[in-house]
Amino acid sequence: MLPKEFPQITPTPQNFAESLQAAQVTREFYEELEYREEFENYCQWYRDSAECHRRELEKMRGDINILGWFSRGKR
Repeated sequence: MLPKEFPQITPTPQNFAESLQAAQVTREFYEELEYREEFENYCQWYRDSAECHRRELEKMRGDINILGWFSRGKR
């Protein structure tokens, strides 16, 4: 038996349940942070891709329409 001067080392059932709950909340918090970071990265990639496609479209609109020359006589 331990002397009374030493604190009790084993957690009480109430403290154990609180510890598990705190660990679960902490894990859920970090999962949410990871999800939000991944979502923000996806959104940034989407914005960058959309901007690149807009630039390509504008460039293509300025190009000469070679296929249009061949299809004009068939109408």
